[in-house]
Amino acid sequence: MIEPFDDTYFMKKALQEAEVAYEKGEIPVGAIVVVENRIIARGHNLTEQLVDVTAHAEMQAITSASNFLGGKYLQNCTMYVTLEPCQMCAGALYWSQISKIVYGARDKERGFINMNTKLHPKTEVVGGVLAGEASEILKRFFIQRRNLN
Repeated sequence: MIEPFDDTYFMKKALQEAEVAYEKGEIPVGAIVVVENRIIARGHNLTEQLVDVTAHAEMQAITSASNFLGGKYLQNCTMYVTLEPCQMCAGALYWSQISKIVYGARDKERGFINMNTKLHPKTEVVGGVLAGEASEILKRFFIQRRNLN
């Protein structure tokens, strides 16, 4: 049994957001922002729906969390995201001064780690949480997309 309020618990919530994106025909990436064991923001990819290449799950969650907190800094917050953030999202997370990022699957092509993008020096990063589940939804999405074309 999963203990409440651990990284696995919150990553499952981010995976629920990825499923919402999947159902909308968006690349299934989900993100949540947590402060003091409370989810304050949710986001999933909306790039197709909004016709906006910047409408990544992380960007949606950052905006929502900032609105909730009434400020631009996400200190003492943790973002759970199903896929390693890209360079753009890592830059936004840098500027938000988020305290911790927990991601599921690695993105070896477009992820911030391979791009050598720096995060805020105080940001902790944890990777690989429920990576199998996060990879599976992406694989399922792209298989379905290939079969439709």
